Amino acid sequence: MTDPQNNRDAYDSPWKDVLEHAFPEFMAFYFPAAHTRIDWARGHEFKNTELRQVVRDAELGKRFADVLVHVTLQNGEPHWIYIHIEVQGQRDSDFAKRMFTYNYRLFDRYARPIASLAVLADEDAGWRPDHYGFEVLGCRHTLEFPVVKLIDYADRIESLEASANPFALVTAAHLHTRQTKGDPQARYQAKLKLVRALYRQGWDRQRILDLFAVIDWMMRLPNALEQQLWQAIETVEGETKMRYVTSVERLAIERGLQQGLQQGLQQGLQQGRLEGKREGETEKAVTILERLLVKRFGPLDEATRKRLATATVEQLDRWADRILDASRIEAVFEEH
Repeated sequence: MTDPQNNRDAYDSPWKDVLEHAFPEFMAFYFPAAHTRIDWARGHEFKNTELRQVVRDAELGKRFADVLVHVTLQNGEPHWIYIHIEVQGQRDSDFAKRMFTYNYRLFDRYARPIASLAVLADEDAGWRPDHYGFEVLGCRHTLEFPVVKLIDYADRIESLEASANPFALVTAAHLHTRQTKGDPQARYQAKLKLVRALYRQGWDRQRILDLFAVIDWMMRLPNALEQQLWQAIETVEGETKMRYVTSVERLAIERGLQQGLQQGLQQGLQQGRLEGKREGETEKAVTILERLLVKRFGPLDEATRKRLATATVEQLDRWADRILDASRIEAVFEEH
């Protein structure tokens, strides 16, 4: 059975916030042909409650965000668009089938044609699922859907950083994150460059905060470099005279929350040691450690959850000590 809390962790990523804040720009950047057919002057409306009702019992997989949007086309015809942003570390043989399933479930429930679109953030250049269907005894049922791969933009990072479309910066952040694995200093420089690009655009406060949340979520840094980054951002805000809840303040709030969770985790571990058994307070500590890992590194895979569920108290204690300073999830679990 799928854990609802795990689904919330995967669903409530910063991607969803910026997508909902700048949906026309999302469509213009990733799906320009569809964007030109929509009458944006008539507005658009998110139908996320309807989406949850349809897919709540489905296996959602690892994704950044799912949204269902009502738009009006240039000819005055109303339509719903289903957007599925999928995160894949490798090929997923069920992905196209899942797109097919969501499409017909939505059509069956609301009797409306559904446009299904997908953005893939995996690293496999050859994996491009864009259709699913079957044929039985002369009866054919097929869904073909547009797909965008973020790695296709890898050769245009400079133009992405200079673009006025917010999703160009989101894409650049994703690509920089891939390119700077294992190189914290290079990631620091890339992250600071993207933050400077944010402030150059002169966007409103909420857009900058939404975009910064995505960049910060993707491009994790070791604690020392994070502190250095906040100081640099404070300087940027002073230069641009755009004091948007400076990242220093924002970090302090977030880090205070994480430290509070970490303290609760360690208290649970200590109580578990005193009782000499892995239940009660220790189980609560495991839950908190999972929340911290998701907060720091995004959705956890099944192997990581199993590792937590079977860990000794001593292992949990070591991992709790490392979680705030680790730049990648693997560093939390490394045995020295």
